[in-house]
Amino acid sequence: MNTYERIYAVVRQIPSGKVATYGQVARLAGNPRWARVVGYALHVNPEPNNIPCYRVVDRMGNLSSAFAFGGTHAQRALLEADGVRISPDGRVDLVRYQWDGV
Repeated sequence: MNTYERIYAVVRQIPSGKVATYGQVARLAGNPRWARVVGYALHVNPEPNNIPCYRVVDRMGNLSSAFAFGGTHAQRALLEADGVRISPDGRVDLVRYQWDGV
């Protein structure tokens, strides 16, 4: 399994109503130094209907301004549809919504 496939396998496991950080996905995919690689992989997500890349946020809970499928507004709408509340400043409360991993 190549690096991107490992990343996608982790992201597929993030349940509805939860988020993970880029660094968390990197660690679970096998290398804590891959946080930036996670971003690259999600940007070229080959199966957006099956790989919920919108559930990945930065280490502070911020939404991605470069969200590949429509920017911050699209990511916010998808997360809110999952039941994740976003603060007015565009952050997810990681204490409440961060996925505990596999």
